[in-house]
Amino acid sequence: MATPGIAAQAYSQIARMADPSRAAGLAGDIAGGPDKSFGAMLKDAIGTVAEMGRKSDAQAQAVATGKANVVDVVAAVAETEVAVDAVVAVRDKVIQAYEEIMRMPI
Repeated sequence: MATPGIAAQAYSQIARMADPSRAAGLAGDIAGGPDKSFGAMLKDAIGTVAEMGRKSDAQAQAVATGKANVVDVVAAVAETEVAVDAVVAVRDKVIQAYEEIMRMPI
């Protein structure tokens, strides 16, 4: 189950991806810098979520072999769940915006 802390962390990561200039002065170091396209930003966000999924899978395998703590696995899975929920919410908003644009009269 996702906790408010995990949700806040996921949303802050997405906010940093959305506005690289606010990311602790690392705007020049972020791939693409402030002129980063929406497609590149979306690709990075999906890559981050995929990496979180791989980490949670690795944690689950470590628990199965007795090398990890169950609490760590639950936390990793919850973080991944929150990140996926955030990506789905962004996808829904993009689709909603597209549909509204298509309904606009010319």
